[in-house]
Amino acid sequence: MTERIVTDFGFATTAEQVLDGVDLSGRRAIVTGGASGIGTETSRALAHAGAAVTLAVRRTDAAEQVAADIVRTTGNPAVTVRPLDLSDQDSVRTFAAAWDEPLHILVNNAGIMALPDLQRTPEGWEMQFATNFLGHFALTLGLHDALAAAHGARIVSLGSSGHLFSPIVFDDLHFDFRPYDPFVAYGQSKTADILLAVEATRRWSSEGIYANSLNPGAIATNLQKHTGGLRTPPERQKSPSQGAATSVLLAASPLLEGVGGRYFEDCAQAEVVTARPGDYRGVAAYALDAANAERLWTVAAGLLA
Repeated sequence: MTERIVTDFGFATTAEQVLDGVDLSGRRAIVTGGASGIGTETSRALAHAGAAVTLAVRRTDAAEQVAADIVRTTGNPAVTVRPLDLSDQDSVRTFAAAWDEPLHILVNNAGIMALPDLQRTPEGWEMQFATNFLGHFALTLGLHDALAAAHGARIVSLGSSGHLFSPIVFDDLHFDFRPYDPFVAYGQSKTADILLAVEATRRWSSEGIYANSLNPGAIATNLQKHTGGLRTPPERQKSPSQGAATSVLLAASPLLEGVGGRYFEDCAQAEVVTARPGDYRGVAAYALDAANAERLWTVAAGLLA
């Protein structure tokens, strides 16, 4: 049993505090969904520490304004925007193929939540699973060589306490048989994102690539546009910068050097749970299960073939 990782940071820590004194000069980072919510604050903190940051986004016009603001507030001119639609596999392939430099940090941050009605991609995939997981899975695979070329790269996979709503239902990933439920679908996609970090670390740690996942906490962003807004009690809500703190801890803190396949919340490794707790803290055992992770990788690769 590996020792659980805790830090001096916690619930109220901001992304800037996590990276205080960390120098990321010469390192390149990609943040999907980097132009809104905690993606913006993740990008800002990485840029402030000296990294060259690419915002990978659907709406490049709005993102250019965000990038300009990050440049202004950090003094780092190396903040760029590239188009990426995670629900469109052609867009993912185009993005990955155009990347031709070593990549030190990949933050799989973008996501959608609780679509009220069942939506499918042209492939017939359920939209939340396709966007939150399959898009990031394809992107991660497509950037493997760039990550390996960095000789020490980190992948950050944004999970959620929502993963506690569902394991991976391998026999019905896309709700072809089950009645569609917005939160069950979201939960399955977030479990998949956590398992991605487990299997990427197993496969690629020998190449210096480590992946971890996290729950950023409850932050009022566009993510809740289908749920009537954030309903978490005020005392349990975070600012966007506090929500980005665990992301940047995994992305760049020296404290996580050589660590992979783990799930964090509030800047510490989460406790494993075997039933959904009332406070929605912890990580379900099924989301860290090595057999589930390997099976999901194989299934996902088959869907992309």
